[in-house]
Amino acid sequence: MRRHYGRGKEKRGWSGPKHGPRRHRRSGHGNRAGSLEQEEPQTPVNAGPSSSGDPSSSSSTQNSVVPELPGFYYDSEKNRYFRLLPGHNNYNPLTKESIQYKAMECKRLRLLEEEEKQKKKTTRAGLNSSVLLQKRQLGLLSSTSYCRLVHELKVNGMQRRKIEIHSPDSSVAGTNNFKIIVVNSVCWASLTHPDSHVLLCLMGIAETPGCASLLPASLFSSTNPGDRPGMLCSFKISTAWSCAWCLNPQADNCFSTGLTRRVLVTNVVTGHRQTFGTSSDVLAQQFARQTPVLYNGCRSGEIFSIDVRQRNRKGQSWKAIRLFHGSAVTSIHLMEAEHYLMAADMAGKIKLWDLRTTKCVKQYHGHHNEYAVLPLHVNEEEGLLTAVGQDCYTRIWSLQDTHLLRTIPSPHPSSKDAIPSVVFSSRLGGPRGVPGLLMAVKQDLYHFSYI
Repeated sequence: MRRHYGRGKEKRGWSGPKHGPRRHRRSGHGNRAGSLEQEEPQTPVNAGPSSSGDPSSSSSTQNSVVPELPGFYYDSEKNRYFRLLPGHNNYNPLTKESIQYKAMECKRLRLLEEEEKQKKKTTRAGLNSSVLLQKRQLGLLSSTSYCRLVHELKVNGMQRRKIEIHSPDSSVAGTNNFKIIVVNSVCWASLTHPDSHVLLCLMGIAETPGCASLLPASLFSSTNPGDRPGMLCSFKISTAWSCAWCLNPQADNCFSTGLTRRVLVTNVVTGHRQTFGTSSDVLAQQFARQTPVLYNGCRSGEIFSIDVRQRNRKGQSWKAIRLFHGSAVTSIHLMEAEHYLMAADMAGKIKLWDLRTTKCVKQYHGHHNEYAVLPLHVNEEEGLLTAVGQDCYTRIWSLQDTHLLRTIPSPHPSSKDAIPSVVFSSRLGGPRGVPGLLMAVKQDLYHFSYI
């Protein structure tokens, strides 16, 4: 079979006609894509997305329009095929990962640009909310639709603002104590008063074993460092995937750590420990408030509860409630009334479970996860669910009807080490504050507040 290299007429090449004639070097292996295209001259290769199309379109979307050639990738901007095998063309080596990253970056930058345009729009305050209220009063909107639209209006009105952080004097003793700490899990502990301490599960490094440490919250205050108490206590444990503090008086001063194939419940005052063997690693935990019951999410996809008043039993007969996801459970949240439990897994599924019937009653779509342990943030007062995906997008859903209200792109390029950490507050900034979102990405901190 005769192969055609780059000095033929335009119609013999492998680029689209809108680029005009293009010359190629004889030695370029990339021109083999041209020969593959020439073998099927009737195929509408140039009917794919043009360079003026949406730059955020994924390669899978492009390939649904343009014929897919094994081992090649179609670039809509250049209107050409490129070999996927690295080192086999005259351009930079391409991989599926780099192609996906480029598409994600185009989408992120486009959304950031849209956000900037939105900031410049001048709208009368309360105009849309007033219209919604009038429609509700006239009976044109149901209660459910009205609540969802109001939430959507408020959430989409939040604008990103960067917070400038001035680091304390590094010469002051104790300010850099946590630079080398590798924290696997953290939660608030209420030992002397609400949120009086911080429970840290530290990962073991080299021959140093892991440990669970209880630190007074005053350690992080800006008062005189000499007045700060030191570490209250530390317990040597194997690497913990998760931790939780119990607020029920029947298991007072107790915390739990989720370990490899077991759960360890420790009393910080007496040092007494209870061990519950499991068949999988425990990646997420939360205690109920009304009863001393601990909920656990496992790598196997199982969610189960433990009544810590039970003493160690053989087997796993102590499991009370059992739920099952199809992938590793990375986060759980027990709702305030304690009849429902929210859970997320590594397949990107977010489900709301009815603990009385052990059935899934709602699902929240759009979350992205493949392998990371990512938390859920539920704010029942505002009726919002917030989660950051592995794609570095922050998504906000309506708790009531599962509608995706907003998708927020990260201010930084997407990467494994730049997944934002977020928290939603009903009163951001204090008792007189308004609802808003705090976002930390690498060294930067941002806030999004209701307007």
